[in-house]
Amino acid sequence: MCIFNASNSSTSFILTGIPHLQDQFWVGFPLFLMYLVAIFGNCIILYIIKVEEDLREPMYIFLCMLSVIDLLLANTTMPRMLGIFWFNSTEIFFDSCLLQMFFIHFLSALESGILVAMAVDRYVAICHPLRYSSVFTEETIIKISLIILLRGALVMIPIPLLIKRLPFCENNVLTHSYCLHQELMKLTSADNKVNVVYGLFIILSIMGIDSLFIALSYLLIIRAVVDLVEEASLKAFSTCAAHICAVLVYYIPLIGLSVVHRFGINEVFPTLHIFFGNVYLLVPPVINPIVYGIKTKEIRSRLRKIFCSKKHWIKTGGDL
Repeated sequence: MCIFNASNSSTSFILTGIPHLQDQFWVGFPLFLMYLVAIFGNCIILYIIKVEEDLREPMYIFLCMLSVIDLLLANTTMPRMLGIFWFNSTEIFFDSCLLQMFFIHFLSALESGILVAMAVDRYVAICHPLRYSSVFTEETIIKISLIILLRGALVMIPIPLLIKRLPFCENNVLTHSYCLHQELMKLTSADNKVNVVYGLFIILSIMGIDSLFIALSYLLIIRAVVDLVEEASLKAFSTCAAHICAVLVYYIPLIGLSVVHRFGINEVFPTLHIFFGNVYLLVPPVINPIVYGIKTKEIRSRLRKIFCSKKHWIKTGGDL
């Protein structure tokens, strides 16, 4: 007998941890460490950008937005995963699953949009430096932010509605530790062609177009810097290093996860989609603040000031 979730919000799904490690209590500790790094790392980035008046440029404003998104994404996924390993809390009610699914996909769309804005920002700064201040004005940044926010909301709101209309039978076990549209639609006993087509539309219209814009931006940057002297070209590329790392960390597992789910590769490699899913959702919030902290000179120098002042304060016994 199938249960129609649209009329029964008490229906629940069973979340799965990492294969063969579901009952391992110790797995929660590295996950908890990643959670702490994500929270404190992104909070430090936000704090530095707030207190440092020199970091009010568009690039750092976009970085601030990226850190907020990473904080929200970490809090959307990691606490639930910790509950699986530490408290065996594997059950998630249908409405809670839909809410988590929406925020995961919505925040992912926002992150993709911010990465595009950062790529275009670097393109204008390197290829058209004299026009940079006139292009990236405060009004332009607000408009870009609103477009990214509205685009993410309008595209992602239909996802839980499309899932809610589907009936689900006996199989309610999710192979991921969180709710994803790609997997939920496969558990239904009804025709899910609408979900498949809409999911493909999202991948192509959001992540597909965004990745093309990012690739085009960096191709133009490369073409521009090859004509510069070696020292100038290295300096230009160094300003892009952190952003390139953030793009690769985000898009490589995302593409891998989409390919595995779309073409049924998980039937041949049963745990591959779980690996890509965990990397896609857990790694960017942890890696991004570390990479930007190391690769961005202004943030690195501010961090050095903070730690040096704390060290001096400890040595002097807290005396002013």
